[in-house]
Amino acid sequence: MLGFVLRRLWQGVLVLVGVALTVFFLFNVLPGDPVALLAGQRSDAATRAAIAADLGLDQPLPAQLAGYLNDVSPLGLHPRDSAGVAKYGGVTLLPLGQKALVLKTPYLRRSFQSNKEVLSILLDHFTGTLWLAVAAMLIAAVLGITLGIVAALKPHSWLDRLLVSTSVLGISVPSFVAAILIAITFGFYWSSWTGLNLTGQLYETDPFTGRHLVLRNLLLPAFALGIRPLAVIVQLTRSSMLDVMSQDYIRTARAKGLSGYRTVVSHALKNALNPVITAVSGWLASLMAGAFFIEYIFNWKGLGTVTLRAVENLDFPVVMGATIFIAALFVLVNIVVDVLYAFIDPRVKLG
Repeated sequence: MLGFVLRRLWQGVLVLVGVALTVFFLFNVLPGDPVALLAGQRSDAATRAAIAADLGLDQPLPAQLAGYLNDVSPLGLHPRDSAGVAKYGGVTLLPLGQKALVLKTPYLRRSFQSNKEVLSILLDHFTGTLWLAVAAMLIAAVLGITLGIVAALKPHSWLDRLLVSTSVLGISVPSFVAAILIAITFGFYWSSWTGLNLTGQLYETDPFTGRHLVLRNLLLPAFALGIRPLAVIVQLTRSSMLDVMSQDYIRTARAKGLSGYRTVVSHALKNALNPVITAVSGWLASLMAGAFFIEYIFNWKGLGTVTLRAVENLDFPVVMGATIFIAALFVLVNIVVDVLYAFIDPRVKLG
């Protein structure tokens, strides 16, 4: 197990290096002047030169790349002076003259627009995206498994055909199209009946009661984001249940006189959920990455909103940092899913 995890972590590091290289070269060929964004159009040449030197933009492209990889790596070579400590922090592992090998939090640099650290901006918005992804996954898992079981217990009935047809429609419709329809229908036209708003945040501030949690604002964006995994889980659960219900041990359980409820819950469902659990676990990271347009449509404060606004404003460090941040989430979630799947299903061997 330890060897498998270490091997996957090493593969994940290689993936993140590839992502960092890709985003660096991609955003270095796009139009836009970072110095002009930071200094303003009316700044003098000396100010522009100082900002370029601080960002390392006065150096050749290979030197800029080496500096960027050194910054985003958790293990980097940094100055030992007070400026280096204030900028990078971390724990010194090996002093090397004026520099030191430092174990630190990855430094994703600063926003061109706000001059805040990119990692701080991403962490401030990560909570909203995490809540949205988890809520969408809960809705998809609970409804998907329930409807999948119902469809499997009534195969080829009108209800089964209706659920299968609806799930195909849910897979086919793009998430942003479904989000627009849901937002307009339930958050605008029927808002007086549903009590839901077109836009809203997870936390709202009242002048009398202060800051409080508003979970109803989470309902529409979470449902819009969860439609596609919901449809997939319905079909996975139905297919897996039909396969398990045809096995010999299910017929044996029925022959022994077990009730239909006990047969389904104690025997069939337990064995049918393995592929479903894998799909649910794997979808979580995808939902956090795929929430961008959902957040934008519902004006939800999350990684998607801050990243799309950074794209509009040519705030490259935020976009690059968000890309690496989400890639790291994918790597970690995939490792956890593989390990959990081995515990759930003893037939799976970690290779």
